[in-house]
Amino acid sequence: MAKALIAMSGGVDSSVSAALMKRAGYDCIGVTMKLHNEAGESCGDKSCCTARDAEDARGVCVRLGMKYYVFNFTADFEEQVIKRFVSAYENGFTPNPCIDCNRYLKFDRLYHRAETLGCDFIVTGHYARIEYCDETGRWLLKKSRCAEKDQSYVLYSLTQEQLAHTKFPLGEFTSKDEVRSIAQELDLINADKPDSQDICFVPDGDYAGFIRRYTGKEYPQGAFVDSRGNVLGSHKGIICYTIGQRKGLGVALGEPMYVSGKDLERNTVTLSRESELYTVALVAGDFNWISVAEAPREPLGVMARTRYHGAESAAKVYGLPDGKVRVEFEKPQRAPAAGQAVVLYDGDVVVGGGTILSTE
Repeated sequence: MAKALIAMSGGVDSSVSAALMKRAGYDCIGVTMKLHNEAGESCGDKSCCTARDAEDARGVCVRLGMKYYVFNFTADFEEQVIKRFVSAYENGFTPNPCIDCNRYLKFDRLYHRAETLGCDFIVTGHYARIEYCDETGRWLLKKSRCAEKDQSYVLYSLTQEQLAHTKFPLGEFTSKDEVRSIAQELDLINADKPDSQDICFVPDGDYAGFIRRYTGKEYPQGAFVDSRGNVLGSHKGIICYTIGQRKGLGVALGEPMYVSGKDLERNTVTLSRESELYTVALVAGDFNWISVAEAPREPLGVMARTRYHGAESAAKVYGLPDGKVRVEFEKPQRAPAAGQAVVLYDGDVVVGGGTILSTE
């Protein structure tokens, strides 16, 4: 009997994933990752959670007749997710900590723990699909059947080995209602538990406040400037702003203005009209190719997404001599931010993805 480790949070998605794996005949172990000590609700597919959530996960495992463990990964989480998050903001980037959590915790640290326990697969409640392509001999990451819940964007870092030993049981469902229906049929205690959208270690959404508390630093005020360098007012610290931001600027300029750039050396934040936010191309690094083995030498037509829930746009992509990747858009894109991910698609197949380094 094949053995599966289920990353569980006490949420309905991971619980139904566990039930489906049990139904399919797998020997299942439920695991909750203890990742941080502050109150929080979710991270990606919600397999990091509060003490109450852990109790819900334990209750589901009892109901399904599964072994259950809590693994303390707090040190790994701080090193690989929180410190990366803080460093990104301090260096003018806009990070996505859920991508780092998936990459370094769920599909690295937890993946290796699953190997130690003799598990054949790691299972999460992500909405995505994995298939093997006989023609290319490669494992493919594909979008969920439920477009509204699709999480393929935050999973682009999965390697061929990880894809071969990972299962996403919810990927074939076309709606969250179907998942909740199964939970209700099984009389699971969390069948009606609401979803959470917050970053788990910043549940109030105040990123700048979290960074100040975490580092113990005060970040100096500086100048808002326009694209010509003219001073428009004062900002509250460079960590408080992200590219494309309009609200919360604290300056009245008589017309809508948006954050279009940050200069760490001068400690300035550039504000522009919306028309100046658009980008025709970007360069990405730390790129992971999935459906193809390596970067194309000639421009390859793809659909590109530069934000988790953003729309896809037609683009051409090709590899650069230094190993980075250039993406050129057919139509200018609004405010792609350095530090975020660009993920490339061919239909519902993820071609690959990487971290945005610069835009033009």
